[in-house]
Amino acid sequence: MLDLVIKGGTLPDGRVADIAIKGDRIVDVGPVTTPAARVIDASGDLVAPPFIDPHFHMDAVLSYGKPRVNASGTLLEGISLWGELRDQASVDDMVTRAVTYCDWAVSMGLLAIRTHVDTTPDHLRGVEAMLEVKRRVAPYLDLQLVAFPQDGLYRSKTGRQNVLRALDMGVDVVGGIPHFERTMDEGAESLRDLARIAAERGLMWDVHCDETDDPMSRHVETMAREVTRHGLGGRAAGSHLTSMHSMDNYYVSKLLPLIAESGMTAIPNPLINITLQGRHDTYPKRRGLTRVKEMQAMGIAVGWGQDCVLDPWYSLGTADMLDVAFMGLHVAQMTHPAEMARCFDMVTTVNAQIMGLSDLGLRKGACASLVVLDSGSPTEAVRLRPDRLCVISKGKVVSEKARNDSRLSLSGRPATVRRRHQP
Repeated sequence: MLDLVIKGGTLPDGRVADIAIKGDRIVDVGPVTTPAARVIDASGDLVAPPFIDPHFHMDAVLSYGKPRVNASGTLLEGISLWGELRDQASVDDMVTRAVTYCDWAVSMGLLAIRTHVDTTPDHLRGVEAMLEVKRRVAPYLDLQLVAFPQDGLYRSKTGRQNVLRALDMGVDVVGGIPHFERTMDEGAESLRDLARIAAERGLMWDVHCDETDDPMSRHVETMAREVTRHGLGGRAAGSHLTSMHSMDNYYVSKLLPLIAESGMTAIPNPLINITLQGRHDTYPKRRGLTRVKEMQAMGIAVGWGQDCVLDPWYSLGTADMLDVAFMGLHVAQMTHPAEMARCFDMVTTVNAQIMGLSDLGLRKGACASLVVLDSGSPTEAVRLRPDRLCVISKGKVVSEKARNDSRLSLSGRPATVRRRHQP
């Protein structure tokens, strides 16, 4: 007797198949005739791997307006506001906000998140809080923690020491922010230092790299070199990389092969990158998104990240990775059908690859984590950002939503619309 069968769903590759689940494993994909304790009819619905967010800041989530609203909308004012908030927020406050967000995430089919945790303050309350959140949500959501020296590894006396303390406490990933060090030289040295730490400890490495409009911020070049030197490969990720938006094409023609050679991955965050960047421009106003399609053409794995929801840097957000893919599609001009489908992959399978979650996927033997969407295909899912009808995490149904085919017309009266293939 099976525990659960998802019947007749459409997989992202277009196949129609049943998915059989026993315990926390997928035991079959294809026609399933074995009886099950529960059968979910997914006929005509898209059945997909779970959504994955490889870049987030959960210690700051749902804190918008504290201690004040970011009036300028700039990255630097957001960092300044967070610098005040992190010393005011208690462990309980951060845990409560983060667990609330995790519940939002699960309802949207988002079942794995990598969150950067600020290690700047010596009290490390954020680290303590996020370790507790990780423990609480472990039954239904995979949480990776990054030791992130928000103010720089070397700008404070205990910056480096606190990163090591956080890793010793159980944080999973080494972070970094080279462009926020005092000098370009110190930024490059921080990368060499952090790469050694990641290599010696056998950990993944995820760096806020060149999150600036300055085309001369070229720390990703040093990062790629250190990834190659230490053989980190896909264990390393460059997040943001917004300066690449402003670099001259000749330099980028040298840079992209270096990144590809290293095997490192890239995580742009379209909602936040286009909101925070270009604030000092008049017109033309830069939008700051890195060169997504060009990196993909070189074979570099690129995934979309959410980054922020209702915090000092971003006043919006819903925990819906399809919102992220939708915005990324527009800003990166990925409008070909194959590119739109790729945007869906970038918030599911590619992000799982970036986070090293090799146990996920719609295949026999994989972890039984998946989502049923009120949509007919990946491209349609990106277009409509449809309801998540059922979310299954590690073999258990953790969220369900009744199908709703009605919408309000402009007159305010109910108007029936087709769920799929709308004109």
